[in-house]
Amino acid sequence: MACVNSEVDLWSIPLVALNVTVRKKLGLYLNPKNTVAADWTAVAEAMGFSYLEIKNHEAARSPAQSVLENWQARSSEASVGKLLSVLTEVERKDVVEDLRPLIDEDVRKYCESQKKLSEPPLQDPEVDSCGPRTPERRIGITLDDDPEGAPELFDAFICYCQSDFEFVHEMIRELEQTECRLKLCVFDRDVLPGSCVWTITSELIEKRCKRMVVVISDEYLDSDACDFQTKFALSLCPGARGKRLIPVKYKPMLRPFPSILRFLTICDYTRPLTQDWFWKRLAKALSQPVSHS
Repeated sequence: MACVNSEVDLWSIPLVALNVTVRKKLGLYLNPKNTVAADWTAVAEAMGFSYLEIKNHEAARSPAQSVLENWQARSSEASVGKLLSVLTEVERKDVVEDLRPLIDEDVRKYCESQKKLSEPPLQDPEVDSCGPRTPERRIGITLDDDPEGAPELFDAFICYCQSDFEFVHEMIRELEQTECRLKLCVFDRDVLPGSCVWTITSELIEKRCKRMVVVISDEYLDSDACDFQTKFALSLCPGARGKRLIPVKYKPMLRPFPSILRFLTICDYTRPLTQDWFWKRLAKALSQPVSHS
């Protein structure tokens, strides 16, 4: 990734770098029907969405944001640079000019977070005359990390909100404590306290876990942490070809299923006729080799 101080290759920056403020402002510009300037439908068409797909997005609270999230999830071309190119193509240079300072700031923060992930912290031995009590080559972030050896790896990162923790406990029993013997990364159980949540989460999803299970519920839709984790994972594997995401629905929902995950096959625990196969299917999916194509 070309994240340097003076020049940033925006075509290499994934859309996950764009924060909520930029996404909301895009909606304010593009959602209203406009007879003079191109609206969200023109942007969606330029992104490659079909007529039926565009019609389906009309029901979203913010069609522009919905299209952006869907594009981010399914297209390998989706990037900050490509987004700016699309806006220019549909002659919305006014949007580009007004949002560019906010976009540049989001990209700067994203690059800084990625730099922290790739560079181990350095310590001047002269800072503490006593020297470190425990010599460390690498700072561990999970309970079973070995600072002298390889980092702890997992079969799956579990994306969940606190209100769904009972189901996560059941998942642990069914997938770890049976003959499945899978290794799950459960943030509240496995991650050591004291470090930046977003930095740790990014490293776990990108470098430590083969897949990610997303526990979907009404509460999930209101969780900023779950939103970040899901969008970050999708940005690593457009179309979910590599680090596959597996959505799990374990209780009935009153609100619509998140559009960003609708293109993925779901494991549905709410269907009584298929509950007997639920854990076997999920375990098999998590045991499959990861495709890098």
